[in-house]
Amino acid sequence: MRMLRAVGSELLGLFVDDGALALALLLCCAVIGVAMTLAPWLSAAIAGPALLAGCTGILLFNVSRTGGH
Repeated sequence: MRMLRAVGSELLGLFVDDGALALALLLCCAVIGVAMTLAPWLSAAIAGPALLAGCTGILLFNVSRTGGH
């Protein structure tokens, strides 16, 4: 049982290594999803680039923050 728990923990760590990064990415996706639901005039042509820009910005911020520069 202990080995199964360790394997599960390592597997989860592969996907959620940095909790702040995972939370920020989920929040970005949720905000854009809610915006598309509440504003039907928003199309995928706007939401797609918004998701790309948001997730890329979050990733770059996280890399610069953890890089120590």
